[in-house]
Amino acid sequence: MSSNTRIWLLVAFSFLLLHLSSQGEKPNVVLIMADDLGYECLGVNGADKYQTPNLDQLAATGMRFTNAFANPLCTPSRVKLMTGIYNVRNYIRFGFLDRNQTTFGHIMKDAGYRTCIVGKWQLGKELDSPQHFGFEQSCLWQHLRGRTRKGSPHDTRFSNPRMEINGEFKDFNNGEFGPDIAADFALNFIEENKDEPFFLYYPMILTHCPFIPTPGTPDWDPTSPGSETYKGDARYFADMDHHMDNIVGRITSKLDELNLRKNTIILFTGDNGTDEPVVSDWMSRKIPGGKGQMNDNGTRVPLMISYPGHVSPGTVSDELVDFTDILPTICDVTGAKLPTNHPHHGVSLWPTLQGHSSRNKPWAYFWYARDGNTEKAQVIARTRTHLVRRKGSNAPFEFLDSRVPYDLKPLPSDAASEADRSIFSMLQKVITDFDKTRPAHLLKQP
Repeated sequence: MSSNTRIWLLVAFSFLLLHLSSQGEKPNVVLIMADDLGYECLGVNGADKYQTPNLDQLAATGMRFTNAFANPLCTPSRVKLMTGIYNVRNYIRFGFLDRNQTTFGHIMKDAGYRTCIVGKWQLGKELDSPQHFGFEQSCLWQHLRGRTRKGSPHDTRFSNPRMEINGEFKDFNNGEFGPDIAADFALNFIEENKDEPFFLYYPMILTHCPFIPTPGTPDWDPTSPGSETYKGDARYFADMDHHMDNIVGRITSKLDELNLRKNTIILFTGDNGTDEPVVSDWMSRKIPGGKGQMNDNGTRVPLMISYPGHVSPGTVSDELVDFTDILPTICDVTGAKLPTNHPHHGVSLWPTLQGHSSRNKPWAYFWYARDGNTEKAQVIARTRTHLVRRKGSNAPFEFLDSRVPYDLKPLPSDAASEADRSIFSMLQKVITDFDKTRPAHLLKQP
């Protein structure tokens, strides 16, 4: 055998080993959830004035969903997203996640992933809360400490923020910006774990109020101790939306820099609709924010998923999605195993992402009571075209046509078409069936 032949065989064998190694490599997962960001706030979704080039580009590299829905408030959505379970089964109260719950942090850690959470916590004030729920590393706002400093009205999340890094207090007083601190921690986590599979969960601090100037804009004040009012000034929302987009761009650029992008699935969404002071220009319409409302303005959120080589770029899906679907999707993509006793309610999006038509999700369900009061809970069951809503356990059922986003139209159930009446009956049954599943110890919530 000639020396040239031996060299070519060695090169071919090396490429074969590299190919086999990459086939068995676990994909990284980056799950980003913006705070108080409705569907109408991204350019790629039809925003007329907001500038979101990085998210527009992310959508161009993967699949964008037009029928994704969250609950109308942050804690209910976060509990639902992290556990994959409808709130009727495990939601207790605002700002709290039951420590008996299994989250995707646990599941991914058990699957051999390095895990990290950065951004906003607000799910319990125990010192070990993030680690208890499966996250090895954490850089958070509002973990152990409140929204404002004692005796001060100034909000602590944006300019010169108070953060908690792995449970330790860290105050910043040199013009830092809270969302950038969280982003820096996320980038460092990616860098430090570039050679092993990682799961980064990033519940962002932006674009929640108070609406304030952001770094690099004319009104930004690096000496500010934080907004004195809870809402701030809604005219700054566009700047916050753009800064949120810049942070997403920093994360995708880091993945590109480290040659990790092709082996990383990125999921981006929002935890509920835009806040009420904000009115957005969308598709030549004015869309008022509806956070806290059980309608499109409060629950319709962006969702895009990018995974190069596995998800066709620039695709759009009208599949019905709610937050219980994210956990089984991540498990399908990574091979992580759901615990056998975990009663998840979602339907994986993996078939849809691969271009198959085998996914079957005829309806989505939403249970919302900020403080866990069962009798006051508002409930929705919906298809892609209709929804049934009940505002309180003793309230009548409403039947609405939801085919036009942000324009629900009441339908009289007794005068609707036969097809509509069938949908109404199905969705009403979904609600009444789930009514029976709230655990007894939660029925007496205040």
